[in-house]
Amino acid sequence: MLAAGAAGALLASLTACSEDPGGAAGVQIVTTVYPLEWLASRIADGHASVTNLTEAGADPHEVELSPRQIGVIADADVVLHIGGMQPAVDEAVGQHAADRSLDAAEVVDLLPAPDAGHGHHDDTEHHGEGAGAHGGVDPHLWLDTERLAVLAGELADRLGEADPDHAAAYRENHDATVAELAELGAAYTEGLTGCARRELVVAHAAFGYLADAHGLEQISVTGLDSHEEPSPARIAEVVHAVEEHGATTVFTSPLTDPSIAETVAGETGAEVAVLDPLESLTEESPGTDYPSVMRANLDSLTAALDCS
Repeated sequence: MLAAGAAGALLASLTACSEDPGGAAGVQIVTTVYPLEWLASRIADGHASVTNLTEAGADPHEVELSPRQIGVIADADVVLHIGGMQPAVDEAVGQHAADRSLDAAEVVDLLPAPDAGHGHHDDTEHHGEGAGAHGGVDPHLWLDTERLAVLAGELADRLGEADPDHAAAYRENHDATVAELAELGAAYTEGLTGCARRELVVAHAAFGYLADAHGLEQISVTGLDSHEEPSPARIAEVVHAVEEHGATTVFTSPLTDPSIAETVAGETGAEVAVLDPLESLTEESPGTDYPSVMRANLDSLTAALDCS
């Protein structure tokens, strides 16, 4: 966990960055959730400015836009977002920046939203269509480094079109970012090989992509809505699963009520630990940026699953 002073400075810095749509760079990128901000910042690397619409520490699923933020979207050269994740963003982009939208749901094969409270996905993949809560998809694509790398390629191309003078720099930054993502993915593959268990018990079903990419089974108390109140029947089901599989850890996340995981842990004797879905950086995040949180998550997973 970050020290309070360091965490405060980090959040202040991120908030200040997310509120500044200007800067020296002429090309303006708007992002909607922290991992997309990280990706855009790495590929832009000073040649374009990045504005994130979700304040550090806030739940991105509940974002509402101010008139000023809608204006930022209208002025953007590229709006990098995930269709279906944030209805207010989808509406603003459709009205003011449809021709400058880069929707990850149209670039990356997204997993269907899991059944409420169960963490299991439907049999079909989603390719950008759909409606309803989260557009019928699980938006947490960034927990699969390969999917994030695919999105990185599309972003580099789009920036090169918007700013041809720096197209080569964007492509070079893309190559370095994809190499870093590949290294992270390889670390997960190696670290999650030879584990005593494959069941990932979580309070909030935000880890479907991680489970899908690395052969784990996500067992969640609630669905995609981190504020959902689980039924006693669902809690009993998860308690049974923990006992059946011999799970030793129930994971909570920084934006989730810890009492959900604590209830299951109290019934089973399991420990409670933090697994960060990286929806936002908070004072509870086990790192200071996307790569460091991902590596901290891997350490937590290998310990919980008893990986050799």
